[in-house]
This record gives sequence, structure tokens and C-alpha cells, in this order.
Amino acid sequence: MYAPLILRIALGISALILVAPITAQAQATRTWVSGVGDDANPCSRTAPCKTFAGAISKTAAAGEINTLDPGAFGAVTITKAITIRSDSLEAGVLAAGTNGVVVNAGVTDTVILEGLDIEGLGTGLDGVKVLAGQFIYVNRCAIRRFTGHGVNMTSSTANARLFIKDSLILRNNVGVNVQGNGVNNVATILGTVIDGNTTTGVQSTNAGNIVAFVNSAVNGNATALNFTGGASSFSFGPSNVVTGPGSTFTTTNPFK
Repeated sequence: MYAPLILRIALGISALILVAPITAQAQATRTWVSGVGDDANPCSRTAPCKTFAGAISKTAAAGEINTLDPGAFGAVTITKAITIRSDSLEAGVLAAGTNGVVVNAGVTDTVILEGLDIEGLGTGLDGVKVLAGQFIYVNRCAIRRFTGHGVNMTSSTANARLFIKDSLILRNNVGVNVQGNGVNNVATILGTVIDGNTTTGVQSTNAGNIVAFVNSAVNGNATALNFTGGASSFSFGPSNVVTGPGSTFTTTNPFK
């Protein structure tokens, strides 16, 4: 009589033991990193992780990673909707010999990078490399000294959108490249300085790829703008300063 009851209790305890690790590993909608954190931590505010790569695996899709203090938080690959945000430019991503941030997200995903200092140290490949994703925001970031591109927008997602706002893109080979991977990509560059890039400030190739400029400066690059194959560049209002070879926009539109 008692054996079945004991068996049921034992099975219930076993089920709890099996479920416990799964619950403990649940992803949080907001996680934290710190210069003195540890990736073995749960990435909570009181027990932050050390790197963005360590935190992203513990952050739910459409969640947010925040920085608690200055630090070098390492390169990261993003495969889902996510926000990585710092309140200052003291969130370092050192990417010697590799890419800084790689975005390979879903076709409806939004990725936001805000307040990051992405440094290639003269040997990094691309600062921000977009392979797939619908909406990519680069806000208040500094991206410099990459041998490829500061921002390389080659999303395979049709009509993907790139927004670069209030950022510095300095001393790379190419500042910004907008070139959909077999599809059209559209970029907006607002309030941004693109300076000292050794080959081109902003470039795009093939019809359907579009870059719009508002209140930005493209100076000191070997070639300012290089739009070929039907790609288009639009300047809105008398708000942009572009100097050097290739400094003519496809179209200049007045403010309304």
C-alpha cells in the first residue's frame, strides 16, 4: 500500500531536481557588466558579468545589457534582438585582429548599440559588421582604427535600416560601407563625424542602396563619398560639411 506512495514522492523529488537547473539558467530581460565583474556570475546588478559575450548568453531576446562602470568588455557576436547600452564612452570594445561587434540577427530583429568605444588598435577588421538584422542603431559610439570598415552594413535582410547618430568614425580604412548582401540596405547618418579614413569616408554600391546625411561632417578622408552602380546619397538641408575628392551628393534636399 505504501510502496506506490513512496514511489510517487520519489518521482516528484526527482522532477524538482531536474527542473531546478533549468529555472536557474533562465535568461533575464536586463543584465549588467562591470570592469570588476565575472562571467560566472548571473549578470545581475549585484553580481555583474565581465564581458558582453558573457552577458549576452544570459540576456533574453529583446533584452538589454547595461554597463555599471568603465571597462573593456570585449568583442561580441549578436544573434538576436538586443540593446547594449552605456551612459558614457567608457564601455570599451578592444578588437585587435578581429571584428568588434558582429550582428547576425533575425530578419525582424532590432539591435541597438549605444555609448560604446570600439577600438581596432590598427589591426582590427570591422568595428561593427552587420550580416543580418532589420534595424541597426549605432548611437553615441566612437569607432576607430580598423583595417576594414568602421561600420560595414552588409545585411542580407531585405530593406534593412542602419541609423548612425551622434557618433565618431575615425581613422579606419573605410568609415561606413552600405552594401546589402543581394538586397537593398538604407542608412541614415545624423550628427556624426567621419574623419581621417584612409580610403573612403562613406561608400555604397548598386541601385537600391541609399545613404541619407543630416548635420554630419565627412572630412579628411582620402575620398569623401564613393557611390557607384546606382547607389544614392542624399543630403538634407545645408547641414552637412563634406570636403575632399568625391564630395558631391547624388541629391540635396532642402529642409521643409
